[in-house]
Amino acid sequence: MTQPIIGIPQRRIDGRLKVTGDARYAADHNMPGMLYAYGVYSTIAKGRIRTIDDVQATKMPGVVHILHHGNFPRLHRTPGLMSVPAVLSANRMDEKRLPFEDDRVHYPGQFVALVVARTFEQARAAAYSVKVDYDTEEPIKSLAEGLRIQGARAGNRGHSRGNPEPAYLSAARRIDVTYTTPVETHSPMEMHATTAWWQDGKLFLYEGSQGVVNHRNVLANVFDLPPDRVEVRAPFIGSGFGSKLWPWPHSIAICAAAKVVGRPVQFMLPRAQMFTTAGHRPETQQRMRLATDSTGKLVSIRHESYNSTSTTDTYTEACGGVTRSLYSCPDVLVSHKNSQVNRGTPTSMRAPGAAPGLFALESAIDEMALANGMDPLDFRQLNLATMDESLGLPWSSNHLPEAIEIAAARIGWRQRDARIGSMREGDEIIGYGMGACNWEAYSVPTDARVTLRADGTALAQCGLQDIGTGTYTIVAQTVSQLTGLPLERIEVELGSTAYPPGALSGGSWVTASVMPAIAGATRQALEKLRQYAVMDSGPFAGAEVQTLNVENGELVSGDRRVGFAEVLSSQRLSRAEGNFQSAGNTDKQHSFRSFGVHFVEVRWDPGISRLRVARVVSAIDVGKVVNPLAARNQVEGAIVMGIGMALFEASENDPRDGLPANNNFAEYVVPVHADQPEIDITLLDYPDYNIGEFGARGIGEIGVTGLAAAVANAVYHATGKRIRGLPITKEKLMKV
Repeated sequence: MTQPIIGIPQRRIDGRLKVTGDARYAADHNMPGMLYAYGVYSTIAKGRIRTIDDVQATKMPGVVHILHHGNFPRLHRTPGLMSVPAVLSANRMDEKRLPFEDDRVHYPGQFVALVVARTFEQARAAAYSVKVDYDTEEPIKSLAEGLRIQGARAGNRGHSRGNPEPAYLSAARRIDVTYTTPVETHSPMEMHATTAWWQDGKLFLYEGSQGVVNHRNVLANVFDLPPDRVEVRAPFIGSGFGSKLWPWPHSIAICAAAKVVGRPVQFMLPRAQMFTTAGHRPETQQRMRLATDSTGKLVSIRHESYNSTSTTDTYTEACGGVTRSLYSCPDVLVSHKNSQVNRGTPTSMRAPGAAPGLFALESAIDEMALANGMDPLDFRQLNLATMDESLGLPWSSNHLPEAIEIAAARIGWRQRDARIGSMREGDEIIGYGMGACNWEAYSVPTDARVTLRADGTALAQCGLQDIGTGTYTIVAQTVSQLTGLPLERIEVELGSTAYPPGALSGGSWVTASVMPAIAGATRQALEKLRQYAVMDSGPFAGAEVQTLNVENGELVSGDRRVGFAEVLSSQRLSRAEGNFQSAGNTDKQHSFRSFGVHFVEVRWDPGISRLRVARVVSAIDVGKVVNPLAARNQVEGAIVMGIGMALFEASENDPRDGLPANNNFAEYVVPVHADQPEIDITLLDYPDYNIGEFGARGIGEIGVTGLAAAVANAVYHATGKRIRGLPITKEKLMKV
């Protein structure tokens, strides 16, 4: 019998390629005759381009062409359609304005010109020589300024039930507090890059993209091409965290430049422009009004959030998406509004909405617990929702109560001294805090192809992307589980529109989406193999197809075992191929989410003003854990990202002119090795068969949610200071 491989820790099948440098990313492809591009970026936050002087730059060595709004080809906008679950037909850009569309400047770092030259160094030198003169206008520089000057517009994904205001006013205990989060910037190791060329009227590109199908659809619209005349490839991606979900202006500009010059063009977005023109998590302001009865039961929740968006596009950070359902409460209001500022368009960043939203919610839950004189753990257990009250549906699977008990026991929550500042070791004051984590669970339509080959190997193909999370290995595990072939005999190809169309790699839906598609294609291939085996001259000629079982890469009937290769050879066939289209999750009878909890230990040394996260204990319920090694890695990475959110990260713009103030890794602070705590993760591993046959839900986003609140709550336990604005810095703690 074939040994199960799903649920068993596996090293990544693409790992050797990455550590040896054989994995080639978007900027690693050197095409014959390739040119290089470098951008010229606005040095003002708002205004108009008066003149562009490129005379000197045009004469510099190696310069082939300089593009700007005065000579850029006329392109078409894309309609920007996307819906879940119909992600295969996605056609979306976050920044809908085309590059060099006119002479308007809407944000600092906006593309105003593009230099194409024979070498990267020549393009960069010439870009620095392009002189741009502006008519400058006064920009709106922050969310607070936007709200003050122009107010806010309604966003989407709000929710209302009951009558929260009268319930709040008549309640036994109430809190009314506001939390803020700053702009955070996606900082993946691989910067955005495009290598584009045209051949026989067809557009090809290597792109750092989390959605090659969407990227293709957008470019087809922009350049007025049939979709089959555009091919986008992203076999390897150095992560993206959401910034690579949608095409940004640079990709369209490079495709246009390649067409104008008639040669391949390669471009990599500089690190500084990762902070301006490729999305970010927007600034938020969240007002939380909670109320309980005399027993501590929640009777009213109002979560009203505001976020910054650009002047060209509307982006809503749905901070209250979790608030509507995590806790039981009859009277709830969730609203989202946004206000325009002169920054680039925001976009999804790992756990969009939920990461900043749970900072506010889980901080407020702690404050409400203390207002009731209750242990924060007991308060949560009293108020956890046993069903999704926002939809009136039962959970598909929810083991949060068990997760809380496991993690609380592992950190020793019940043994802590709850008094503020009471726990010490040497010069350090110890604080404990907790925060629930939560994220949506999806399985979306996905197509796949699996080929059993005459050499005894298998090939699996799908047009979704592995963004560094281990999808290559999960696909191979799925094929192995059904065929019995070892992983080393399974080849996986992902990240190209030449393969059957796959979903966006975001939203933590890839694993739950790709496994059914790969499984369906594998079963089709195996069924064809069985049919070949019972044909004349086949090894099981005359047998009934249904009598043939599959074990360890062989067809088995009674005592006879025949390898896949021998079956194909008997018919002089090269392959048995299966193609399958999965519909995604169509269950409307349940509410699908993943659940978990973080417990955090912080240490504060007031003598040297040093705050550190010493320990994180987490328990996560994400259904079946397909590859525990990769799953644990995902949660660990998310925890570190959450520590960055809690203590370090904040993109800043100069309050005088709105220009970026810390758009580099020297001043945009992220956690480094010295900041890593002891991390203890429990993966509950309860398959959720309502979402699919393998019972897996996504794990990429959930680990970052709730972590910042757990840190803030631990800081309060250690210091007695309630920090409601991230990041939690020593300067804030030192204030009297």
